[in-house]
Amino acid sequence: MALVPRLLTLQFWPFAAWRYRALSLKAMTFAFVGVINTLVDYSMFLLARLALSRSEGALAFFDSVAASCRCADPTTVGLIVANMMSFTVAVTGSYILNSSITFAAESGRQLRWRAYLTFLASNILGWTANTTTLVFFAQVMLLPVWVAKAIAVVASFVVNFSMSHFVVFRVRHRPVVDAGKDA
Repeated sequence: MALVPRLLTLQFWPFAAWRYRALSLKAMTFAFVGVINTLVDYSMFLLARLALSRSEGALAFFDSVAASCRCADPTTVGLIVANMMSFTVAVTGSYILNSSITFAAESGRQLRWRAYLTFLASNILGWTANTTTLVFFAQVMLLPVWVAKAIAVVASFVVNFSMSHFVVFRVRHRPVVDAGKDA
């Protein structure tokens, strides 16, 4: 008698295997969307960095920020600003694609401001991991910036998928209303 309810639970191995397969498929889809967004992020980063490095006003601003905070040199401030610009463009594209493709069942393929803001907030952790990794490998380990950015992308993938799967697009269970009770 106890076997039948056990067979119908998600802990029974065929269901568990399907659930892990679904998670793997989500991770692969997230990675595919991530490749697209990485190309956007990387391209925007390089373009922003190039444009900022040629702008007298931007360079003066970086010098001013570096001098006032005494926490970084102007080159580091420039890296952070270019990374922020590329992040903003990439995270918006990522939200649209992940809502429409990767987490379509959870989002209902609907774009919502609240979900976008939650996605944005959770991706700030990914951006922090990305920026910290970028600055560490470019400024401390003295790797070429393009290599440091590539390493930073891997760090942010781990953080962003975890936050998207477990926080932003998690399945929310709605309370079951008992039809037999009076309201």
